[in-house]
Amino acid sequence: MENSQNFDLQLSAYHYELPRDRIAQNPVEPRDRARLLTITSPTEYAHRYVYELPDLLKAGDLLVLNDTKVLPARLFGRKPGGAAVEILLLEAQSAGRWLALVKPGKRLKPGARIHFGENLDQPDLIADVIETDSETNGRILEFTIPSGESFYAVCDRLGKMPLPPYITESTASPERYQTIYADKLGAVAAPTAGLHFTPELLETLAAKGIHRAFVTLHVGVGTFRPVEAATITDHKMHAEWLDVSAATVEKICQTKARGGRVIAVGTTVTRALEGAARTGELQPLQGKTNLFIYPGYQWRVLDGLMTNFHLPESSLMMLVSAMIGRQRLLQLYTEAVRQQYRFYSFGDAMLILPEARRSPA
Repeated sequence: MENSQNFDLQLSAYHYELPRDRIAQNPVEPRDRARLLTITSPTEYAHRYVYELPDLLKAGDLLVLNDTKVLPARLFGRKPGGAAVEILLLEAQSAGRWLALVKPGKRLKPGARIHFGENLDQPDLIADVIETDSETNGRILEFTIPSGESFYAVCDRLGKMPLPPYITESTASPERYQTIYADKLGAVAAPTAGLHFTPELLETLAAKGIHRAFVTLHVGVGTFRPVEAATITDHKMHAEWLDVSAATVEKICQTKARGGRVIAVGTTVTRALEGAARTGELQPLQGKTNLFIYPGYQWRVLDGLMTNFHLPESSLMMLVSAMIGRQRLLQLYTEAVRQQYRFYSFGDAMLILPEARRSPA
């Protein structure tokens, strides 16, 4: 048992082989026609669809969703001399300052300036490189908007949706990389488990007595940054901004008091809620979390989880393994590949019901 637990903490233990044709390039339509690998017990599972979710949950359960909205965070500009530059916004640091990844990085040292817009002499947006960020190898950029327009308005006009690099052939519209309930602008990647919901599905869930609440976690580098440490406990999560409101905390407490179950829609909701309960008790929280969940974690809030299929050796795989066990997760991934499930951001989903949870050690 001890050897197995030690292996759970090794990065290599989270590797699996995925044929390239299993990486979804486009989402299914309608959204809720995605497949849903439903884990019903520690040994059983079923092949279902997202639109069947109302039949898989119980009246009195609470779904918690992330209402973050993806910023058109990929911007293309030029240095005053004309050299092309691409930046990917990662995280707001303060008013007018952002952490960003830049290409070509070697040419963008502190003091460099980037112009955005069609006219280099009268740019719509100017970015000055302030410093290098050693953790991400990105840059801290300070933005100036000559017109006085809002930063988000300029990004909406000039920016492109930051689709993950493994999506190379997509014909999806930018709106398809937003959840239908996206509200709080600030993410640089979508909370992808939520992409499967339609207005009709939410209505059906509500009609069956399945409630919902929202948190905000602005998905950033903490979610998609690769784990590089051979022993995963050496990995340091980058903090991401979250807001767990008093109203959501109250709904969760009321749900549990009535005997209902709290189901997170996505790993970002998981980190937000568990991050807000790090003191041992769930409390409202507006701030940042760098919570890293991996096998051995003691759950404080969640009873179940709906999530997409994740990249090998990712922190997201480790989070799901903390709920059902690493070996069990890899077995389910093998079955999903065999059954032609679609993987990653535009892919299918998995539902872990409370009855499937791994018993605490």
